[in-house]
Amino acid sequence: MKRLLNNLTFRVLVAVTLGVIFGIVDPTHAKEMKLLGDVFIRLVKMVIGPVIFLTIILGIANIADMKKVGRVGGKALLYFEIVTTFAIAIGLVVINITKPGAGLDVSTMAKGDISSYAVQGKAMSFADFLVQVVPESVIRSLADGNILQVVFFSVLFGTALVILGQRGKRMVELAEGGLETMFRVVEIVMKVAPLGAFGAMAYTVGNFGLKTLVPLLRLMGDVYLTMFLFIFIVLNLIARWYGFSLWQFLKYIRDEILIVLGTSSSEAALPRLMEKLERYGCARPVVGLVVPTGYSFNLDGTSIYLSMATIFLAQVYNIPMSLGQQLTVLAVLMVTSKGAAGVTGSGFIVLASTLSAMQVIPLEGLALLLGVDRFMSEARAITNIIGNGVATLVISRSEGAFDDAKHALAIAEMESTRSGAATG
Repeated sequence: MKRLLNNLTFRVLVAVTLGVIFGIVDPTHAKEMKLLGDVFIRLVKMVIGPVIFLTIILGIANIADMKKVGRVGGKALLYFEIVTTFAIAIGLVVINITKPGAGLDVSTMAKGDISSYAVQGKAMSFADFLVQVVPESVIRSLADGNILQVVFFSVLFGTALVILGQRGKRMVELAEGGLETMFRVVEIVMKVAPLGAFGAMAYTVGNFGLKTLVPLLRLMGDVYLTMFLFIFIVLNLIARWYGFSLWQFLKYIRDEILIVLGTSSSEAALPRLMEKLERYGCARPVVGLVVPTGYSFNLDGTSIYLSMATIFLAQVYNIPMSLGQQLTVLAVLMVTSKGAAGVTGSGFIVLASTLSAMQVIPLEGLALLLGVDRFMSEARAITNIIGNGVATLVISRSEGAFDDAKHALAIAEMESTRSGAATG
């Protein structure tokens, strides 16, 4: 029993359950629990920037071959675009078959204020995105948690270390010590993960309630179904093709999945995911390049939701959309989904940007989704983190940078821990 209580998976699962119950029973006080979730997310964000910076520069420095760095990055970006296209396409197919928005009475649906999202969405362009990739200040990028800018600078810094050769060796050694220290900080932060999960879930249920979401339950169900199909069909087939068991991998990262479920943020598990992927057999250089890049460019869950939400709003407003228009949605999302990576409320900003670009669906339709959006963010975040994990496995295997012996040891340790928790 003691081992079970010390198991992070068990504690987070209990915390999420208690959060849901508290939100239903006492919504007024449950809203105040937002503080716990916010503090936990801040603790995690505190270490994300340094972890990504150190991991990327060590990855590039350890490869020491800029052609290989370019090849890994190129493979990753190509993989991201292909798989994201599949994700958006699946979302469009399912939403057209199920038609959850057809026949809904808009007057019965809860609405929210979308003014801030609409302004940011209209202001966004691909050119703006390219400019924002380059940081004005590296310190500010680390402080603000702007992952894309941190990645950009880290690649330049790692490249400079490779050029320095032996003269940069001391800096590499300092970075290795710094990364090990940051991973220990992550372990300390994870001790309070159950509190963060409890607070975030209690606030979500207490603030948005359940009754006002009834008209949108079909959309929620369709989104969850689509992401389930994407993970267990598309990602499963990809994993099998490269010699991995998806189910085994999901069991290995179950703690991270539950943390994401409780906090609705893939950021909450990012540092731990990177550490676990390395222990799972992926080479550190590949992990350091693929995971941070995937955080900005491989948003499978977000892409599925955005494609389905766009067509859902068209159905609600009874706006017929031709195949050509829906393919336009796919093309627009392939661009706009990259434009708000790391931005709070990015899903809504991207959706506002997409609707503005199409000029077919009323932008005010976003207000209908505000209440239910939080309840679907868990699915988006979980799909995103699983997708990035699988991408790292694939790129590692394709580069011959996967350690099967290390992988077997990690699986054996996982099974040993599970059996120990069951008997304890």
